[in-house]
Amino acid sequence: MPASAAAPSVASTDRLFLELDRVRKMQVELSLTHLAQAAQFPSGVGEDDKDDDALKTYRRNNAVVAEREDKVRILVDKLANPKAEVARRGQALQLNINAALGLQEVVKSNLGPRGTIKMLVDGSGSTKLTKDGKVLLSEMQIQNPTAIMVARAATAQDEITGDGTTSNVLLIGELLKQAERFTSEGLHPRVVTEGFEIAKKEALKFLDEFKVARAMDRETLLSVARTSLRTKVRRELADALTEAVVDAVLCIYVPGQPIDLHMVEIMKMMHKDEMETRLVKGLVMDHGARHPDMPKRLKNAFVLTLNVSLEYEKSEINSGFYYNSAEQREKLVESERRFVDAKIAKIVDFKNTVCGGTDKTFVIINQKGIDPLSLDVLAKNGILALRRAKRRNMERLQLCCGGVAQNSVDDLTADVLGSAGLVYEHVLGEEKFTFVEEVANPKSVTILITGPNSHTISQVNDAVRDGLRAVKNAIEDEHVVPGAGAFQVALHAHLLKFKDTVEGRARLGVQAFAEAMLIIPKVLAQNGGFDAQDVLVELQKEYAHGHVAGIDLGTGETLDPVMEGIWDNYRVHRQMLNSCAVIASNFLLVDEMMRAGRSSLKQSNIEN
Repeated sequence: MPASAAAPSVASTDRLFLELDRVRKMQVELSLTHLAQAAQFPSGVGEDDKDDDALKTYRRNNAVVAEREDKVRILVDKLANPKAEVARRGQALQLNINAALGLQEVVKSNLGPRGTIKMLVDGSGSTKLTKDGKVLLSEMQIQNPTAIMVARAATAQDEITGDGTTSNVLLIGELLKQAERFTSEGLHPRVVTEGFEIAKKEALKFLDEFKVARAMDRETLLSVARTSLRTKVRRELADALTEAVVDAVLCIYVPGQPIDLHMVEIMKMMHKDEMETRLVKGLVMDHGARHPDMPKRLKNAFVLTLNVSLEYEKSEINSGFYYNSAEQREKLVESERRFVDAKIAKIVDFKNTVCGGTDKTFVIINQKGIDPLSLDVLAKNGILALRRAKRRNMERLQLCCGGVAQNSVDDLTADVLGSAGLVYEHVLGEEKFTFVEEVANPKSVTILITGPNSHTISQVNDAVRDGLRAVKNAIEDEHVVPGAGAFQVALHAHLLKFKDTVEGRARLGVQAFAEAMLIIPKVLAQNGGFDAQDVLVELQKEYAHGHVAGIDLGTGETLDPVMEGIWDNYRVHRQMLNSCAVIASNFLLVDEMMRAGRSSLKQSNIEN
């Protein structure tokens, strides 16, 4: 391998050192000039009482010194690693801003009820239609490292609160865009980030004052769910899903206890139309009976939940049995079956005891296996048996039907049984579904999603997930925030007043933060087909008159979101304000981006 392949040549190294010395001399001269002029402005730049010409000269020399420093550092890096790609200061900041704005441009058209839909196509050619920011950012192929960080921060927002992904991307991009107005004029990014931090704390205080305490009755929760769902799917479908989502959460909600959304089973059935998605106050399982003679529809059923193996199992240790006649072999088979048959006999006797002389029927749902011989015995006794149920469904069954899961068939009593008014099997093509309905007081329910194709079902599934989280958040927060862009307009006006109380240049960061908040109502208006500036002027005018005002996306006029029932989650706004300020500040403080490292051996061999 030639020496040049492993390190820079001696001649090139000498040239780099000569260039380095020349730049350092220039830097010393400029630094002396810089220090002399800095003495004229001991308190820094940006104050109104400085002379314009002197200030321009000061800033120009400051920029030249910074540029020379960058050259020196880049040369040092090149000496250490000739293959390093380096971007510094203004260039690194501009790369970050452009990446965030590029991602913002991709997702901004999805925001709000009038947002458009993206089509995602994977490598195998399958498609997915979505306007959910979390789905979009999770499945897009993003190459830029800055855009990847923004996407991860936004999807983390969705995982924590269930919503606000698209808004988070818009706010991060707009914060960087507004900060660029000041950094391009010489303001240090650190000053802007200090202003962001001050503005973030004040915004969180204002959010606590702006939120509205509401009794979380069914009507309020319907408004919260409707607001969330209309941003995910079309209006008619959102309104159809709203009641199912709210009733599902209210069924599993127990005051004083955390809400476990895992107790809402989401079952997908490629059948009929998406408008027929409904709430089943019971349980739907994606498998049926494994014996053709078992009953397909039972009423007034006892439900026995088991975690017992009803099939022959090999011993856990290596063992052997030798026989020298057919009789001995038959005795071996009989003794192996006797263990399982004894369990089946106890279950049949128990069924006859609790159902004898009544119109009651009997259902067994077992987490473990049931062998064919056992299934045949159960079928002859009119028992519907399902095997290998999911562990999560075993938990749901107890909350849905009542009863207690049993790990043994010894000493079974009627107290361990659940009950259901109707248990039936639905066959769809080659798939079987078992419905357990008409239960007394379900604490676990199922949302049955139907649709003609997979991408429609996937879109409805994402919407239902976000709707469930929105209702859960509202119940736990006990407060909601007026939506339709009303909070952002109010926060903008509040921060502009608050800016006057901030000392020094940090007020410019507060101003940038305030202006960035308006990106939400602007994009909502644009996606609705209205002029963003006209709508914004009307909103600010209404708020100046003391009214909480949001955007009516039907007419482009202002509306009262409280009267219209347009509510956002409090925790979504709180998390969004925290997240966007922190991420934007981190990007502003990046003064160097470097892609460096050894190339692979294969690449080195190709170059040689």
